[in-house]
Amino acid sequence: MQVSLRTLSFSLTSLCLLLASDSLRAADWKTTLRAGAVSAPRYSGSDERVTAPLVGVEIVSPYGVFLDSSRGLGWGFDEEDFGLSVYVGASDVRKDRKTGYKGSDELNGMGSIKSRPVIGLDGTYHMGPIILGASFEHALEKDNDDHDTGSAWNRLKLSISAPFYEGRFGKVVGGLNSQFGDSNYMRTWYGVSDAQASRSQFRAYKTRGGLVSRGADLTWSLPLDEQWSVSTVLAVQYLGNEAADSPIVERRMQTSVVGQVAYSF
Repeated sequence: MQVSLRTLSFSLTSLCLLLASDSLRAADWKTTLRAGAVSAPRYSGSDERVTAPLVGVEIVSPYGVFLDSSRGLGWGFDEEDFGLSVYVGASDVRKDRKTGYKGSDELNGMGSIKSRPVIGLDGTYHMGPIILGASFEHALEKDNDDHDTGSAWNRLKLSISAPFYEGRFGKVVGGLNSQFGDSNYMRTWYGVSDAQASRSQFRAYKTRGGLVSRGADLTWSLPLDEQWSVSTVLAVQYLGNEAADSPIVERRMQTSVVGQVAYSF
């Protein structure tokens, strides 16, 4: 479920960075357990949807070192108006067969995109209630793998978010974002090589680096007490021309919805 979970993780970035400020200032170790469900496209550009369980854990030390199931192992800090974190994790995957909650039979013959190590850098800058964000990821090349699905790639996301409401019914934060990918990223997720075209139902399609998508997200979070909280995120991504023109893209507008409960201790 490539756009699925990867785009959703992008959509949740603003929320995660907002929550990180409290976590990184904690005097003691802090653990957060999350459980919920996500409804998302099966892959970026798909018109098929899948609803899947969503579980995760985040452990933050008093020194800023964290282990997060959605990002990986890293370190971060958050001052009054500036935050930064670096991490090492794993990239998303895309299967060319429908397998449980992942993959799609529409991609038969395209080859599966396997997970590989990712190095990430997240930064935020606060301008009053407005938060500017930047997120960069570099995926390492997959050794002994197909050039079409295993090349190293780079991706950048720029975002701006601000609270719309904060009161007895929780907090609502809205954000806008743009995502960019280099030529390897675009070829991996949206390109169709001659070899892939010969094995699949798609015509060959060569891509260039540039804008991947523009998007928006709306996050509602409600603390129930000092330990329990619930949140809902609605995310929309509109694929750029280079991605949308790919023959694998069936729907340009991609939407994801997630609801989850979190317990911190």
